[in-house]
Amino acid sequence: MTKPLEGKVALVAGATRAAGRGIAVELGAAGATVYCTGRSTRARRSEMDRPETIEETAELVTRAGGRGIAVAVDHLVPAEVRALVERIDREQGALHVLVNDIFGGTKMEWNKTVWESDLEYGLHTLRLAVDTHAITAHHALPLLIRSPGGLVVEVTDGTADYNARNYRVSFFYDLVKAANLRMAWSLGHELAPHRATAVALTPGWMRSEMMLEVFGVTEANWRDALAKEPHFAISETPAFVGRAVAALAGDPDVARWNGQSLSSGQLAKVYGFTDVDGSRPDAWRYMVEVQDPGKPADVTGYR
Repeated sequence: MTKPLEGKVALVAGATRAAGRGIAVELGAAGATVYCTGRSTRARRSEMDRPETIEETAELVTRAGGRGIAVAVDHLVPAEVRALVERIDREQGALHVLVNDIFGGTKMEWNKTVWESDLEYGLHTLRLAVDTHAITAHHALPLLIRSPGGLVVEVTDGTADYNARNYRVSFFYDLVKAANLRMAWSLGHELAPHRATAVALTPGWMRSEMMLEVFGVTEANWRDALAKEPHFAISETPAFVGRAVAALAGDPDVARWNGQSLSSGQLAKVYGFTDVDGSRPDAWRYMVEVQDPGKPADVTGYR
C-alpha cells in the first residue's frame, strides 16, 4: 500500500477521542508521524471524565501504519504548548500538518440565551475552544511555515454557510463555532505568503464514542438507534473526517482551499474517499434539504 504522507509530521491537538482520534489514525494510515495531544491519559482523566486516552490514540495510529506519539498537553497553558512544539522541532525538525481539534466541553446547554446560560461555564467554553486554538497556532506555526506546503485544519461544527443561517445550540456554542470558522479564514490570510494553507473542516453527524453511548448502541449495531432518531441514518464515523484531512494533507494543490470552510461530505466527492462502510454521507446537504424542513428521514442520494 502507498503511504502518501510518509516522512510528514502532524500534530493533532485534541486527539483523545471522536474527530481528533479519527483524524490522527487516518493520518497514520497515510504514513505520517502523528503527535497526539490531550489531557486524558491512562494516569489521569480530563474534566470530561471519559475512558478514552491519548495513549490509545497513539497506539491506533501506529497500528494503522504511521507512528503515534502521545504527549499530555493542556492547550490552555502556553508553556506546555511551547514545550510540545520545541519537542517536535527537536525530534523531527519539522511540522507539516497542524490540526486544531481542541474542545473538551463537558456539557451542552441547548437553546440557552446568553442570560439563561451558566456564565462561568460559557466563558470556560470560549477558553476551551477559542483560546486553546489561538495558543496552539501561536506556538506551532513558526515551525510549520519552515517547510513549504504546510496545512492547518481548524475543526469546527457546521459549514460557514450553514452556521451563518442557523442558530447553533446556544449563545456560547454558536459563538465558538463562528470563531473557529473565522480563525481558518484569518490564518489562511497570514499563511499564504509562506506557501501554507489553512481551512475550516466540519464532520457531519458523527458517531463519536459519546454519541454512540447517548443512543445506547455501538459501532457494530448503530442502526438500532434509528428507531429513536431516524435522521441518525446520515451519521458518519470519525474515520470519515480523518480521511478528509489525510486527503487534504496529501494534495499538492491544497492551496486552492485556502481560507475556505469545508465538510467531510463535500471533500469525499472531490477526493473519492469513503466512510468505512463504503458510503459518502453528505450530512450538511441532508440537513438543509431533508432534516431541517421536517421531511421524513430518507438518505437516498445523500450517502
